[in-house]
Amino acid sequence: MITLRAGLAVVLILSAAAAPLSAWQARSAANYVVGPQDVLTIQVFDQPEIGGKFTVEADGTFTFPMIGRIKAGGKTLRQFEEDLKSRLADGYFRNPQVSVAIEQYRSQRIFIMGEVMTNGPVPLTGGMTLIEALARAGGTRPSASGEVVIVRASDGADGPVLPNQIPDGEVLRADIRDLEEGTLKDNVALRDGDTIWVSRAESIYVFGEVKSPNAYAVQNDTTVLQALSLAGGATEHAALNRIDIIRMVDGERKRIRVKLDDIVQPGDTIQVPQRYF
Repeated sequence: MITLRAGLAVVLILSAAAAPLSAWQARSAANYVVGPQDVLTIQVFDQPEIGGKFTVEADGTFTFPMIGRIKAGGKTLRQFEEDLKSRLADGYFRNPQVSVAIEQYRSQRIFIMGEVMTNGPVPLTGGMTLIEALARAGGTRPSASGEVVIVRASDGADGPVLPNQIPDGEVLRADIRDLEEGTLKDNVALRDGDTIWVSRAESIYVFGEVKSPNAYAVQNDTTVLQALSLAGGATEHAALNRIDIIRMVDGERKRIRVKLDDIVQPGDTIQVPQRYF
């Protein structure tokens, strides 16, 4: 027979991750909306035979000991906590102490596309941010531009969405360099159905007295010297004081003499001549 317990509080365990959550992440996890196929870990303290792992079924419900069918789908973890506490307190416990955790997130996901190591859907976990999502995708490729675009449909999305496909949605932008430097203002908290697009950087062309002449992707504020480094550096025969850039200006091709600290533009062709002997 199950005895009543007095003076006990309900504890909501917000994540099964080993690393502790920040206060902000904890609040986000508590507001996670449970969906079909999510796996919950539930414990009733001092009553281990009641708890266990429970998979939320397609209709958002699952069977819990003594209670029977209980609905979790469509509720936040905090709402489900209160519901479960109320049901257990109705004739079984007095102020039951309960632990509810998301064991596996399966119902919500985001989509990461473009110049990342791994394209495709990623399960959305409670409190997931842009930095975490990019890490899940293996990080950005060397060909990535300096900007990340987050496309957010107003009612979520079942697949990747382009910015021009959501007239009633929202488009957020973040700077990769700022993220790398720890600027948190661009570290957006993600929602179910978000699409993260990392575009390809525009290219320049480096020819002449460099070790690896070719086209190279460049970020904003790339200098001539940095462009030469992308091409393996200048050869011993290079005339670094006579470097020209071929650039389209108002529809016309212009030849511009540049210095090593000048900024290149997408589409530039850098020509490194041979020095005179």
